[in-house]
Amino acid sequence: MAKQLDYHTLREIFTRFQAADPEPKGELEHVNVYTLVVAVALSAQATDAGVNKATRALFQIADTPQKMLDLGEEGLTEHIKTIGLYRQKAKNVIKMSRILVEDYGGVVPNSRAALQSLPGVGRKTANVVLNMWWRQPAQAVDTHIFRVGNRAGIAPGKDVDAVERAIEDNIPADFQLHAHHWLILHGRYHCKARKPMCPTCIIRDLCQFEDKTL
Repeated sequence: MAKQLDYHTLREIFTRFQAADPEPKGELEHVNVYTLVVAVALSAQATDAGVNKATRALFQIADTPQKMLDLGEEGLTEHIKTIGLYRQKAKNVIKMSRILVEDYGGVVPNSRAALQSLPGVGRKTANVVLNMWWRQPAQAVDTHIFRVGNRAGIAPGKDVDAVERAIEDNIPADFQLHAHHWLILHGRYHCKARKPMCPTCIIRDLCQFEDKTL
């Protein structure tokens, strides 16, 4: 685990991320907040590209909780069977949709606690939805962020909760809204798990990773 970088270094890192990509976007396709919740829940242990491929047709016919209930678990399963753990995920989406209809009038709630009370929605999913839809500076820590945070010293921590706190505590407030997207994209396309692309990395000189590739 790298040592936590200081304020000035972090400000320079995120200034570079911002200059390279001023408005980073999540890569999960959605048409409203409900489909965003569903897409993020389906993305656990799956790629965004794989989820998008499965949900394009699904969201054309089931873009509200009631329409998802009308489609039913078997109908949903047919759409998402290319995604890992699809049977359990289908059960959770149907349960979630029923709760949204019965307890929330078909409207997705916008507190972390209420979101996390829904089947299949953990803290990471709740944070993604709060950030992407309601533009809260919530930090959804996935494997990419965990790796980059610890490798570079941007947000070191022994577990995802510790990394989340490190981001919130150390990254300057004006970068918090987009911080998790910059870190995800950096981990996905540059600071890869097996072969990090250090020679073309825009923060190479600031990163504390000792085994940089040449």
